[in-house]
Amino acid sequence: MTPDWLKKSMSALVIVSASLPLLADPVSLPTLTNAADVLALPGEQAARGIPVSITGIVTAAETNSTWNGRFFMQDSTAGVFVENKAQQQPLLGEIVKVTGITRAGGYAPCITKPHWQKIGFAPLPEAKPVTIDQLMSGTEDGQRVEIAGVLRSVQPSGYRLGADVVSGGYRFRAYFPGPAADQTPLIGAKVLLRGTVATAYNAPLRHIVAVTLYVSRDADVITEQAAPADPYAEPIAPLNAIAQYRKNRLPGSEVHVKGVVTYQTKGEGLFLCDSNGGLQVKSRLTESVAVGDVVEAVGFPAVENFLPVLEDADFKKTGETAPGLMPLEVKPPDLLKGLHHADYVTLNGVLVDRLAHGVEKTGTEPVFWTTLVLQNSNFLFEAEKDTTEANNYLTSIPIGSLVEVSGVCILENDEDGKVKSVRVLLPTSHNVCILQKPGWLTPQHLLASLAVLSGVLVIAVSWSVMVSKRNSKLRFLITEKVAAQKELQDAHDLLESRVEERTKQLKVEMTARKESELQFRAVLTERTRLAQELHDTLEQTITGIALQLERVESHFGKNSDNASHHLKLARSLTRQGQTEVRHSIWGLRSRAAEEFNLVNALNVAGRQIANDAGMQIHLETSGQIQSLPETFEENLLRIGQEAITNAVKHSGAATVKIELQFAPQHVVLKIEDDGKGFDPEHCIGPDQGHFGLLGIRERAERMGGGANISSAPGTGTRIRVDVPIKQNGHAHDPTDLDT
Repeated sequence: MTPDWLKKSMSALVIVSASLPLLADPVSLPTLTNAADVLALPGEQAARGIPVSITGIVTAAETNSTWNGRFFMQDSTAGVFVENKAQQQPLLGEIVKVTGITRAGGYAPCITKPHWQKIGFAPLPEAKPVTIDQLMSGTEDGQRVEIAGVLRSVQPSGYRLGADVVSGGYRFRAYFPGPAADQTPLIGAKVLLRGTVATAYNAPLRHIVAVTLYVSRDADVITEQAAPADPYAEPIAPLNAIAQYRKNRLPGSEVHVKGVVTYQTKGEGLFLCDSNGGLQVKSRLTESVAVGDVVEAVGFPAVENFLPVLEDADFKKTGETAPGLMPLEVKPPDLLKGLHHADYVTLNGVLVDRLAHGVEKTGTEPVFWTTLVLQNSNFLFEAEKDTTEANNYLTSIPIGSLVEVSGVCILENDEDGKVKSVRVLLPTSHNVCILQKPGWLTPQHLLASLAVLSGVLVIAVSWSVMVSKRNSKLRFLITEKVAAQKELQDAHDLLESRVEERTKQLKVEMTARKESELQFRAVLTERTRLAQELHDTLEQTITGIALQLERVESHFGKNSDNASHHLKLARSLTRQGQTEVRHSIWGLRSRAAEEFNLVNALNVAGRQIANDAGMQIHLETSGQIQSLPETFEENLLRIGQEAITNAVKHSGAATVKIELQFAPQHVVLKIEDDGKGFDPEHCIGPDQGHFGLLGIRERAERMGGGANISSAPGTGTRIRVDVPIKQNGHAHDPTDLDT
């Protein structure tokens, strides 16, 4: 059914050819007619290229970008991405009819190789309000949604504005129209955004990586709470107070701070300090400031690695002259208490190790990291410095030197708030001062001397001992070798004789054991066969006799001729039962010279059992009827007799359907009745003297197949026996004792 918004807008028709021709396979696969059906496809099915014909509104169509003609469209059910890899593309708000095929997509199913046809224009679909959890889960990919958040940063991105939005503790990227001008007044504003969700993904794994919102119109950016006109006019907060309790603090609001620069990494941020402490300020600004400059910064307070930080900050120089920047002398116990994070500090320690990090590329300029590992008593910490060239000064400091380092203290806490490591960021290489170089008797020199001395002593002692013992050992070894050879020959002769005797004994024992196992298997197989034969023949015959006697009882006083007829049938069944019992017990029955037909045998046996029971027997066959081994035909016949007997005795069924299917690789026997059924979990079994179902399963397993018995109260009973046939046309021989 066409939606109302489509009926009102079908006034113009502009046909645009925009892709390669469709795959020619419309016969085998049904055509999908709405976006929800496309999104519901598993990846494997979407990859089959199912035909699609959908009419909807274009909700996002980025021009002059890397989209290359691709766009999002949405109908009354959902939104979906269209891989329109062509120069021409529809415009925002156009009603288009898209025909194409499905593709698994990098994350969600989409439409590829489309032909699209413009039908008219319509208002964009109403945006669905979603929570941040829904948005970040990726389930809204391709949908037009509405979500609130705080703008944390805004930067021109080509002909659009790229904004970082924070909502409910999550951060996502949004693109919306706007001039490439100063958008600072938007930062800190609480906005309501309406747009189309696009998901970034890892294509080989089809995993979600990030979520982006494309806002196509200025009207879809609604300011709910404006940002402060001049955040620098707000009161200045102490650096150590941004993570402290404030009663009137508004969530998502910016904080104004002021301090002296102690360290900067361009494009990442800087560190400030004042009389109260230090603070890490994260900012994307690349403006260069020097250590000692006084700056003001505005940003959003946050907690990172359990420590306070100012995120998405803007800063500017004040032009003030700061007093001499003096580092704060600290002690390791204070650092372990969590004090002095981001402060400008000085520490003493002995250099115990030095690491030169690999070269990293930042743009086109290489970066060399040098890390000094220092020890103060039993407290270890690191001092780091990044340079554009190899740092010869830091790498030349001898191991074991007592040095003093001055820089920004960085604490790393674990989940319990305990300090697990301490780093000092060095503003310059000369923030490392050598207080005392190590003496000659360093641990390394001492170890080397001891190693040389130990080596000389070992060589001397070894040589003297070796010379004194070599001659005496040589004579002793010759005598011992002769005696050992004689003993070895005697042991070898004795071992060969014992191995020969034991081998003969084991052959006798193994022969006896195999004969015993074969006899046991033969007896067990014959006992099982006789038990099933007695159950499948004698009990079925007795059931027929019982039915005939019931008929005699019902006709005895009314119609003596009918009663006599049923007595004759009972007598005939008695003789038949006697014959079958003899054949089963002595195994005298052989069908080698008989013209046995399994289909006719099932038909005759079924009608004999159901005779005069008010039950209809329907027998069907399919496939090329073929002869089977005698044991297979016997077992299949007995399974059919048992199933019909059970239906007569227990189900109260009116109809029993028998189906025999012949296939090249297997034979299937199905018996189904419309009786009252039973609960397989609580049905009576061998413990109560009923072996019918057990016998059916055992016969099926003996033929190398399986039996599936399904039933429920009020739904009848269905038995399926599936027997495999080997490639040469013969089935598995159930009489083989070794299988």
